[in-house]
Amino acid sequence: FVEDGKDHNIRDAIEKLADEFMLTQDEKEQLLPSGQQTYFHNRVGWARTYLKKAGLVDVPKRGVLRITERGKKILGSGTKRVDVELLNQFPEFVEFKNLKRESTPDSVSQGMGTPEEVLESTFENLKRKLADDILDQVKSCPPRMFEKIVVEMLVAMGYGGSLKDAGQAVGKSGDEGIDGIIKEDRLGLDIIYVQAKRWANVVGRPEIQKFAGALQGQRARKGIFITTSDFSKEARDYCAKIESKIILVDGEELAKYMIDCNIGVAPVTSYDLKRIDSDYFTEE
Repeated sequence: FVEDGKDHNIRDAIEKLADEFMLTQDEKEQLLPSGQQTYFHNRVGWARTYLKKAGLVDVPKRGVLRITERGKKILGSGTKRVDVELLNQFPEFVEFKNLKRESTPDSVSQGMGTPEEVLESTFENLKRKLADDILDQVKSCPPRMFEKIVVEMLVAMGYGGSLKDAGQAVGKSGDEGIDGIIKEDRLGLDIIYVQAKRWANVVGRPEIQKFAGALQGQRARKGIFITTSDFSKEARDYCAKIESKIILVDGEELAKYMIDCNIGVAPVTSYDLKRIDSDYFTEE
């Protein structure tokens, strides 16, 4: 569907694939138990995630697909079928699968886990996919939206007092990052220097050293450095050795915090797991 190299809407892909597989209208409209999404939409979404993790497609913006050079080479090689076995040749995809396995007990991965174990494992896998999708959105959003995300997240975590106070303190640098001072608590007993960068490259030690210098210039002892990418080992080691307390938040952690703080996400459905109330059946 995407082999022409153009940008394609995921909804168009769903319709095209449904026609390709000759699905009936009833099959196309069959809903998941949550009632919030169709089975086929869900499966196409997971297929997109797998292809993206393998580097065969890119997601330049929300709801859009584009084939990569690697994807073109795969199609040009005469491959008849793109499945998990083929995707296993790409280290990025293998790493993605291994991350899923790390938190999944062997009994669950082998289909022998208890229903509760399977439920927990599935929930964690869904959260990881959501975090990945969130990070894609953050990387492509406008600078002002990125500032808004950081401010709302910090306030939701208990920093900065009110949104108004935090909004006045953060985002004054005028570039695509954020440089500012935010209250540690509502009373403002201490301040925290915040810097956030929407970078694709790994943040190295030199950037953290500059940040540590900025802390001294602001007479601040604590700082938070947020990036949409990652930090080098040297950068992390440097933070562990200096006197100032600098917390590093990489892209993966940023996405997880956004989920925990309900920033940019909305609940789809919930399941109440219940057990027998033994006291109820006990005669007095």
